Amino acid sequence: MRDIHILVINPGSTSTKIAVYEDVRCIFLKTLRHSKEELDQYKTVTEQYEFRKNAILEELKADRIDLNSMSAIIGRGGLTHPLESGVYEINERMVEHCKIGISGMHASNLGSMIAYELAQEIPNSLALTADPVVTDEMNDIARVSGHPNFERRSIFHALNQKAVARQHAAKLGRLYSDMNLIVVHLGGGVSIGAHNNGRVVDANNALDGEGPFSPERSGTLPAGQLVDMCFSNKYSKEEIKTMISGEGGFVAYLGTNDARDVEMAVNEGDERAIFYHNALAYQVAKSIGEMATVLKGRVDGILITGGMAYDKTLMSLIRERVDFISQVYIYPGQDEMKALAMNALNVVRGEAKVRVYSR
Repeated sequence: MRDIHILVINPGSTSTKIAVYEDVRCIFLKTLRHSKEELDQYKTVTEQYEFRKNAILEELKADRIDLNSMSAIIGRGGLTHPLESGVYEINERMVEHCKIGISGMHASNLGSMIAYELAQEIPNSLALTADPVVTDEMNDIARVSGHPNFERRSIFHALNQKAVARQHAAKLGRLYSDMNLIVVHLGGGVSIGAHNNGRVVDANNALDGEGPFSPERSGTLPAGQLVDMCFSNKYSKEEIKTMISGEGGFVAYLGTNDARDVEMAVNEGDERAIFYHNALAYQVAKSIGEMATVLKGRVDGILITGGMAYDKTLMSLIRERVDFISQVYIYPGQDEMKALAMNALNVVRGEAKVRVYSR
């Protein structure tokens, strides 16, 4: 049986990660950096499509990667309509919904668009995506906001949360579908999910600023003060949205969106950095406690992942507040590329069922 080759495409706000897997082994990995000047030429994420696609093709050509050898191309999932966890074959409807940003505009929308077009040019190659940020398994009661004009939405780091939860369960020789876990993703955004027997029944909307603050997002803000600001005539709609996502959190308090800079300042004794570093740990721990109530206190483990999980001081601050709930396990970093590749490999091998996007 010939080796299975998978191309993985993961667009971020200022970069595009690409990888090639030969079965379970990564044989090529590259991060294409995009300067502010390059991206400022485009008014919308969708307009970046040709630029990003051509950058990928040029890099593959330069490294002599044969695109025609790919059994599947899997792209990071975008903001389509909400859908169940799983692997989806990208179709024209999904591509159209990514183009118009039916649930919002984000660089991840480009993942499905590019994967679909590249796969069309390769005989018998599948275009796939898996566990996109709009993965929605929330209990109906978790959707209640407090007013019928508003509904809580499921937008979180589903791909990494699910991958880490499955990895943890396998490590213990258990099934993910038989466990209750709280999974915390600490990156540019912070999302915390209650995983009940393999389903994320509640999570904060990390995209729109719900939950703890993060390196560049403000998290949940006092509603009354936010309304007053919106109608103060001092700020535009775009400026307020930027305060919530992009220039909130550590950016607003400490002038950086790099959590490593904050960690360094903490280690050097910077009192301001120490205070807001503690505040982040406080808010994350409080949200973990919230998710523990969702699971009625029956928690098999608290898993912390993402880039900030490398910060040992931050992990200690969170652990000392929540380890009475359950044991805390640290899985630093994130491997979205591998998670995407393994999802695609399972489909090509016939070990996982591919879903159809039909919303």
